[in-house]
Amino acid sequence: MTTTNHAPPASDRDADPATWGPPAPAPPAEPRPPFPRRLWRGRPEDPRWARPAFLGLLLATCALYLYDLSASGYANSFYSAAVQAGSQSWKAFFFGSLDAANAITVDKPPAALWPMALSVRLFGLSSWAILVPEVLMGVATVAVVYAAVRRRFSPGAGLIAGAVLALTPVAALMFRFNNPDALLALLMATACHLVIRALEDGRTKWLVWAGVAIGFAFLAKTLQAFLILPVLAAVYAVCAPVSLRRRFGQLALATVALVVSGGWWVAIVELWPASSRPYVGGSQNNSFLELTFGYNGLGRLNGEETGSVGGGGGGGGNWGGTGWDRLFGANIGGQISWLIPAALILLVAGLVAAGRARRTSATRGAFLVWGGSLLITTLVFSYMQGIFHEYYTVALAPYVAPLIGMGAATLWERRGTVWASLTLAGAMTATAAWGYVLLNRSSDYLPWLKWLVLVGGLAAALGLVFAGRLGRRPARGVVALGLVAALAGPAAYTLTTLNEGHSGSIVTAGPAVAGGRGGPGGGGRPGGAGPGGGQNQQNGNGTTQGQGNQQGGMPGGGFPGGAPGAPGQNQQDGGGTTQGRNTPGTGRGDAGRMGGLLNGASVSSQARKLLTADSDRYTWAAAAIGAQNAASYQLSTGEPVMAIGGFNGTDPSPTLAQFKQYVADGKIHYFISGGGMGGGGNSGTSAQITEWVEAGFQKVTVGSATFYDLTRPTDGS
Repeated sequence: MTTTNHAPPASDRDADPATWGPPAPAPPAEPRPPFPRRLWRGRPEDPRWARPAFLGLLLATCALYLYDLSASGYANSFYSAAVQAGSQSWKAFFFGSLDAANAITVDKPPAALWPMALSVRLFGLSSWAILVPEVLMGVATVAVVYAAVRRRFSPGAGLIAGAVLALTPVAALMFRFNNPDALLALLMATACHLVIRALEDGRTKWLVWAGVAIGFAFLAKTLQAFLILPVLAAVYAVCAPVSLRRRFGQLALATVALVVSGGWWVAIVELWPASSRPYVGGSQNNSFLELTFGYNGLGRLNGEETGSVGGGGGGGGNWGGTGWDRLFGANIGGQISWLIPAALILLVAGLVAAGRARRTSATRGAFLVWGGSLLITTLVFSYMQGIFHEYYTVALAPYVAPLIGMGAATLWERRGTVWASLTLAGAMTATAAWGYVLLNRSSDYLPWLKWLVLVGGLAAALGLVFAGRLGRRPARGVVALGLVAALAGPAAYTLTTLNEGHSGSIVTAGPAVAGGRGGPGGGGRPGGAGPGGGQNQQNGNGTTQGQGNQQGGMPGGGFPGGAPGAPGQNQQDGGGTTQGRNTPGTGRGDAGRMGGLLNGASVSSQARKLLTADSDRYTWAAAAIGAQNAASYQLSTGEPVMAIGGFNGTDPSPTLAQFKQYVADGKIHYFISGGGMGGGGNSGTSAQITEWVEAGFQKVTVGSATFYDLTRPTDGS
């Protein structure tokens, strides 16, 4: 009697294992090797080079991202102040308060602050203690992307995907910065990976853990975490290898896991008595739900963010032109778009290659998960009319990288067919041509590199046309040339990014480009004009929050209150205030009230000495309009500083009556002049407080900085 082998051929790996027939007898189990050996060797079926190459990729990524990390100082002092507060007060840690006395929170949930605050608790306040957790998130994201691609494809495909992610300029920027986007990118990549795991065997646990990942991503950056939910749910509902009833039951359980993991904190905040918790920054009614669905939610889509800093721009958006080409424009193109054309081509090719596979094909599911996530996020970013910054595009990097690795591996396996070789050549040609365009936007930046990318890429594309006929060694040469040409541009931008410090609220990767932020007609770099001509310069002998790439100016020109295109300047001096020059179009010369909205102010040693004297007698050493202004003094002195009006100075917190009561109770020592958006806002609270203080308390001048001593009324009472 003969035994028939029912296992499917390698080309049909996605068939249902239940139809293969009786399995072959399992070989005797071998003793499990010790952990160090398992770590180094990886899977038994992997080639010997796979695991060392993977570990080398992680080590190289970590070393690159750690390089000169402290050059960014406290990076975004808005979040660094909250990290400092969380390291001093567990209540501030839980709520994400800007100061240890819990006056007001940041305008996001606090999950992204927690790793940094724990690091500062362990190692003390420093640039490294704040930013190293972000670097580790970047390394972890590369590992997740590698693991996700490696499971369905080859180690080489996983390495390509990991390298693409690590060398994406905006990823190198944000995994060395303290905004919430680093944790968001890690959790989104993890969620996609877990859904793909669930597609392989239909196990509920993977889908539930994916829901948990998205729930915690919500606690990092609210509704942006939900952008890919329709894609993940739809792909699983269609492609999972279980019955339809079970699929919907699993999705319901995953939804419960999402709500619990993201909602527990929201429930506590909403149920906590408002009188004993900090004000919810960014909201107008002290409600996190209002913040979630308003300023951080629908307002980002339709541009109606109450309390926003506003902006100016064309194409229907207040933050630059909107449309399908937004991510390819001067400001954003060099951040993320280098390989997007190739990723889209390879996405289509991967789906075509999986066209004859059955419904439950996990390979097709992987392309749908990563590709759908890329498409829906790109669509939202391209047309959203609310606040939009270039660094938001880091959310796309974990979706682009797997598509490159998976698509290239899929087509390379089929390179003997005409369609596959021509598609590979087409993707390479698109990458070379677009890389040339992006590099040509910076005419003085490595002028030879654009020709290397173009000529090398076209040569590799020609070789890929005949890849199926080439010998092993020439084929490897073509692959190496193609990888060098594809990654040379983003790698150069990444190295430039790593070689600069970045601080403030608006940061970008790579060199200045024509028509973009920091280029001719743009702005945002030290000494360069801001968009429309606004300029932001820091000088003096104070303690600056970071160095290098300080992004000043606002979209549309100058700062809020200034006319678009007005050549206004905001110069921050060593005293920590902004010495305003007359800005055409404002009708007044008090541009100084904007000080510290986008960047941390300088704080002189004299100002620091003034605020720290007898500070233990007060709940807040000082109060200032706007969070960046307050954060600079808090980080410099180590004492709580109240941020009146939150980030923009437009939140109605505290009210004038509350502030008067704080002063009467002796809780605030000084009021720092300047900051915010001119003390405006819908409620006018910041303006009312400023007017009351200036009229009723004695002025203290330290250098060119102005403080008001709230313990010394002008009437002598």
